[in-house]
Amino acid sequence: MGKVVLVTGAARHLGARFVRRVQRDPEVERVIAVDAVDSPHPLGAAEFVKADIRRPAIAKVLAQYDVDTVVHMDVTGTALGSGGRTSVKETNVIGTMQLLGACQKSPRTKRLVVKSSTSVYGAAPRDPAVFTETTPAKSLPSGGFAKDAVEVEGYVRGFARRRPDVAVCVLRFANILGPRVDSPLAEYFDLPVLPTVLGYDPRLQFVHEDDVMDVLELAAREPRRATLNSGTFNIAGDGVLLLSQCARRLGRPTVPVLLPAVTWVGQALRTIGVTDFAPEQIRLLTHGRVVSTVQMRETLGFTPRFGTAEAFADFARSRGPGLLPPELLAGAVDRLAGRLVPERPPAERPTPERPMSEPTSPTAE
Repeated sequence: MGKVVLVTGAARHLGARFVRRVQRDPEVERVIAVDAVDSPHPLGAAEFVKADIRRPAIAKVLAQYDVDTVVHMDVTGTALGSGGRTSVKETNVIGTMQLLGACQKSPRTKRLVVKSSTSVYGAAPRDPAVFTETTPAKSLPSGGFAKDAVEVEGYVRGFARRRPDVAVCVLRFANILGPRVDSPLAEYFDLPVLPTVLGYDPRLQFVHEDDVMDVLELAAREPRRATLNSGTFNIAGDGVLLLSQCARRLGRPTVPVLLPAVTWVGQALRTIGVTDFAPEQIRLLTHGRVVSTVQMRETLGFTPRFGTAEAFADFARSRGPGLLPPELLAGAVDRLAGRLVPERPPAERPTPERPMSEPTSPTAE
């Protein structure tokens, strides 16, 4: 790993956790944590720089600290504090443009890692069963975080062409879950009753926050032998879960809603501040999305410790029982089945045939 590592998005849980993680590397001399607001999370011995990556001043930060490795984690779908959707989009898109401009001017920058999302593939009814890194989206995202991620990746590809001497790694993460992750999907699963789209049961993939830390550290290092950590990679745990399976494992009842009415439900939940039920999330919970992780394993050389089911189980344990705990529901189903299905009477034992009686001798008169 580089001698001086700069991490954006240090005020968020994942960004702060990676800042603490990278400090343990003996080859790293200095870690610069950057965000526009003070970090509520501990940053260890890292140097915190309060800077807005949307401003040209970020170039001075790279030059002042002789940064050679940049890990850009300030690409997200949720706002910090009172910031709204406009602030999030400016940070994602304009902030990335300014950061890339600063990296392009810095001759010491040798490696760039960008946190992206599998939402760049969108979610549509005619999607392929599995997306690879080169599969074009059937329907490009029209708004929200997914559209931001598409624009961010476009700027990153342009930067890679202009600075071919910089190793660029883009990590497209599936839905990140874990005990401490705060995301729109986690907020959705926290609802006491889950609204679903009538007639649809989408396939979902998850990646555990611990695996996120591991793969970010791998991408920020020099590539290991017989691997390559430059390029674009899908990052997800093995296997898939249906939305109905997720609901049962959380103990959350579901309320199927007609597709046109789901938008109204989402607007109502967003208005009262319960969860950001954005249109892109509605499409995900309608059509689902599954990505191939072959390149992650064979080229990047990374194997997640958690599969999709294991990552979701760890998330579910941190949430506590829902209205319909799986154990209680299973017991009720068993009792109901016992009442509806009459117990079979024991099979009658066959009566053994009585042996024929011995002929009696005639009585002597």
